[in-house]
Amino acid sequence: MKGKALILGMGLFCSLSSFAAGSLRFGVEAEYPPFESRNSAGELQGFDIDLGNAICQAAQLKCSWVESSFDSLIPGLVAKKFDAINSAMNITEQRRKSIDFTQPIYRIPSQLVGKEGSGMQATPEGLQVKTIGVLQGSIQETYAKEHWEKHGVTVVSYKDQNMAWADLLNGRIDASLVMSAAGQAGFLSKPQGKGFGFIGMPVADDTILGSGIGFGLRKGDEASKKQLDTAIDKVRADGTITKLAAKYFPGIDVSVK
Repeated sequence: MKGKALILGMGLFCSLSSFAAGSLRFGVEAEYPPFESRNSAGELQGFDIDLGNAICQAAQLKCSWVESSFDSLIPGLVAKKFDAINSAMNITEQRRKSIDFTQPIYRIPSQLVGKEGSGMQATPEGLQVKTIGVLQGSIQETYAKEHWEKHGVTVVSYKDQNMAWADLLNGRIDASLVMSAAGQAGFLSKPQGKGFGFIGMPVADDTILGSGIGFGLRKGDEASKKQLDTAIDKVRADGTITKLAAKYFPGIDVSVK
């Protein structure tokens, strides 16, 4: 991804924000549908894009988008290449060591995707001699390395999820651990996903998988957090988050418990 910025939304300056001149630059990894991707016209689309637009409107901010690989988002934020991360990033204690977050906005379970009838289970015993693909820098990578790799399962990390899907199709990996919505919309619902499905139940580890997805912010940016948290409250109260979830994640409960 080459860092093309797409201007989305208009707004007025809000004195509570530390964003320059009332503008907000979102950092995004644009190869993870249905959260974010590019359409045939090259325009950014997806749940996080629509969500970001709605929150910018509620916060009266002018928004733009800066693309980055997922594992470069936190370094890019710290280096001030953009102002906030909006890329399906789960809030975890490990990430809190480097950055701050808004309140959790939504939550998506993580599940393993593999061949139907393969006999695999999402456990160390059920994945022996198997190779699992994960997105580099993701909580799914952390989970797989902690719970599976330490017990002899091979874990391979990819710069973007499409590379993992390609290797799943050609047999280089046996399964991929992803957020369930990404697995469904980005692979299983497409023609190439025929014969594949979710393996077992969602994995669980709140310490690694986090408390939900929010916007990443630089450490100590309390003014921006306050402004964005207020806007998040508005779009939750007016039903925007529920409507977007029904559009992009039908049948998946994204509420933060």
